[in-house]
Amino acid sequence: MSMSLPAALTPVLSGREAIIDALYRCVSAFADDAVFDLNGTIMDGIDAINAQCFASISKMDTTHYLTNIRINILDGSKAEVTCTALAQHYHGGEGMKAGAIPLLAGSFYWVDLVRDAGDGLWKVKKWKLKTSWGQGDWGVFKN
Repeated sequence: MSMSLPAALTPVLSGREAIIDALYRCVSAFADDAVFDLNGTIMDGIDAINAQCFASISKMDTTHYLTNIRINILDGSKAEVTCTALAQHYHGGEGMKAGAIPLLAGSFYWVDLVRDAGDGLWKVKKWKLKTSWGQGDWGVFKN
């Protein structure tokens, strides 16, 4: 069973809902020329973001929860968002194993978005993530 729904939902989302939805869609919501700043490690462009971050994260047992979402719509085609995130990570296939070693991390997000003129969806231009604390084993990120 897939957790994926189409990028464009029905009925059409309101402006704020559509911006939040871009955060939930994450990888599919990055513009081709997006910049992702992960605790000071800069990934420039969707290919770098996929190779340096999501290729390894996608193999993990992980969930990410966003809260305290604040949205500032600058005009009809630009917006900025801040929020906090809580992310639980396990090595792939180990999330349900008793005694598996986890990493729970709390982070702040600052995200700049633009509305795509072609499909009307909001896309991430710049995403800065700063982890403020972690509990568990950071070695979970090593294969």
